[in-house]
Amino acid sequence: MDRSDVGVLVQSAAGGDAAAWKAIVEGLGPLVWSVVRAHRLSDADAHEVCQTVWFRFAQHLGRLREPDKAGAWLARTARHECLKVIRNARRLTLTDDPLLLDRVSEDGTPEQSLLEAEEAASQSERVRRLWQEFEELGERCRELLRVLIASPPPSYQEVSAALGIAVGSIGPLRQRCLRRLRARLESRGTV
Repeated sequence: MDRSDVGVLVQSAAGGDAAAWKAIVEGLGPLVWSVVRAHRLSDADAHEVCQTVWFRFAQHLGRLREPDKAGAWLARTARHECLKVIRNARRLTLTDDPLLLDRVSEDGTPEQSLLEAEEAASQSERVRRLWQEFEELGERCRELLRVLIASPPPSYQEVSAALGIAVGSIGPLRQRCLRRLRARLESRGTV
């Protein structure tokens, strides 16, 4: 194609002339293909680069400062797109090594992460309900259970001295309080 013809066709295509666009693609398509093929890309990558080059050309069609140099613009863009594909391909290393392919990720699968997050939320909700029901128990039960869950656990003599409860009454009282708490949780469907 003659440079002056290219300039006129580019201006016509920018104005919406489909025939001019078709003439540009037919006239400069072989140039784009030759640049792409010179980079020895796979067929799929070569087709992808060609489509990208023409897409970019269509995006910039009305903004080309020198429409008569559209061939140079297309060749330069094709070269840049090819180099981009080559750079990205270097980042990926294809392998058929079963040790690498079968390796389990330390992060787990997205499904595992979702299940773990849901389980954590469910556990958090159960704990919240437990403490809510715990607060509804009588003062005496709350005091006794709080003291008994201390770490390290106190001896029954220490509990007796702290709460003024006979040592022999601590076990039965603890059982009644826990039964009451369990009944409250069961009535709410939490257990």
